[in-house]
Amino acid sequence: MKNKTYNKRKICIVFALAVIMIVGLIGRLCYLMIFEAEYYQKKAEALHERERDIKAARGEIVDRNGKVLATNRTVCTVSVIHSQIKEPEKVIKLLSDTLGMEEKEVRKRVEKVSSMERVKTNVDKETGDKIREMELEGVKVDEDFKRYYPYEELASKVLGFTGGDNQGIIGLEVKYEDYLKGENGKILATTDARGIELPDIAEDRIEPRAGNTLRISLDYNIQEYAQQMAQKVMEEKQADKVAILLMNPQNGEILAMVNYPEFNLNEPFELNTGGDVQMDDEKKQELLNQMWRNGCINDTYEPGSVFKIITASASLEEGVVETDDQFFCPGYKIVEDRRIRCHKAGGHGSETFVQGVQNSCNPVFMEVGQRLGSERFCDYFEQFGLMEKTGVDLPGEAGTIMHRREDIGEVELATMSFGQSFQVTPIQMAATVSSLINGGKRITPHFGMEVKSAETGKTIKEFPYKKEERIVSEETCETMQKILESVVSEGSGKNGYIEGYKIGGKTATSQTLPRSANKYISSFLGFAPADDPQVLGMCIIYNPQGIYYGGTIAAPVMRQIFDAVLPYLGIEKTGNGRK
Repeated sequence: MKNKTYNKRKICIVFALAVIMIVGLIGRLCYLMIFEAEYYQKKAEALHERERDIKAARGEIVDRNGKVLATNRTVCTVSVIHSQIKEPEKVIKLLSDTLGMEEKEVRKRVEKVSSMERVKTNVDKETGDKIREMELEGVKVDEDFKRYYPYEELASKVLGFTGGDNQGIIGLEVKYEDYLKGENGKILATTDARGIELPDIAEDRIEPRAGNTLRISLDYNIQEYAQQMAQKVMEEKQADKVAILLMNPQNGEILAMVNYPEFNLNEPFELNTGGDVQMDDEKKQELLNQMWRNGCINDTYEPGSVFKIITASASLEEGVVETDDQFFCPGYKIVEDRRIRCHKAGGHGSETFVQGVQNSCNPVFMEVGQRLGSERFCDYFEQFGLMEKTGVDLPGEAGTIMHRREDIGEVELATMSFGQSFQVTPIQMAATVSSLINGGKRITPHFGMEVKSAETGKTIKEFPYKKEERIVSEETCETMQKILESVVSEGSGKNGYIEGYKIGGKTATSQTLPRSANKYISSFLGFAPADDPQVLGMCIIYNPQGIYYGGTIAAPVMRQIFDAVLPYLGIEKTGNGRK
């Protein structure tokens, strides 16, 4: 009796549990059908959809006058869909022959079980059309865009280039990526359970949106001419490299930036050294990184006597020197236990401060540096912005390499006063000198001017660059303008003189480390008109052979550039500029 009762209870419990489970399943089914229907419908559709990107056209980069410096060319991407291929051997043979690829590479992609596999990108349109006409089942040919640079080597280290996915890698291409990249579109195709596209169902398309146009301050004509001059002087002097920089000292707009030798932007992974030299991948990448470096931004150097502009400005501003102060140069100066020479072995004898600048006399500047003192020297170094980066709109800007205040003794102060024992970038020197001759306002050197819509051509963003607080008085600026004009009209910068123009400037010749290597950097910084500067230019020649004085080899380069650029910019002659 007890067993029968126990069995009945057991059956009731099992039945009750079964009922509860069935009710639960029905409830869950109702929930999924009513509340989650949309979600699972999309999941089901996704299983029968194949998605392909439609690349957006990257925005163009144009110079200040609208000349196109970076644009796009139509290319194709060839892909295979494993589940749709019916004649794999035929597909492998035709693709390897047409695309010029190894058969084993094509086979690897064709036989890979995946929804879609890329065989080759950046295929020229003619070849892509040829493959499309073959009508090979399982082979897709989609049109794409490849970055194209019409002038190849022009401003290569400024413009930069893009990778296989059209994303910026260096230069302005990466700096303004968000404005240039655009938005990709999509192609949605419907497939059956085997992954084969259904021919009777039309593809859905989401159209791509092209990137915006970037207008920059660089001037194609000025850049092209400056690049030709850099190539000429590099070949003549068998130098390691040459940098030329031109900018508007009033607002910081960069008109040209040359880092010669440049490289072909359409073949950025080919070394510009020429020849088919065998090397491992690591060594080649190291050489490519060097080739891509923008020396004006990424590298520092000892500025030499060009830095005397900064020392002179600080000393005049501080009031420790007057233009007619008298000095005497015997050809050297004893500082502590060191005999530091002037470039003129016999000395300049008696001279005023202005004559000391004209003669680029080291003893005069060592004396002025002592009057200023290391603490005030460092204060002005910071006040002029030399301890901060310029903020130029290019990636990888290097900072100044400078002694710590507490480590600056008499010898360090003496050598710093004429531009040695510390390092700055060329762009930093150009920006700082611009601020000392433009009325005293620190400026931000830059390329980006505005972004325009690719569709309408209307400006959608302008880049503001405000002048910062005054770093030196207008009186000091005017004095420096006059002194530096006299350097070109009467002093060591006379090879930068142009009849009818008032040119200001300063020459420099510095020795690189280690000093025992006897390698030099020759440079000249000039600006015009001297009393109202509208353009500032620098020429830096690294390790020239033979004569290496900046006034002899760098100043003539800037003279020729100014001779062409000043009339081009509408700057008229006003006088002979010589006393």
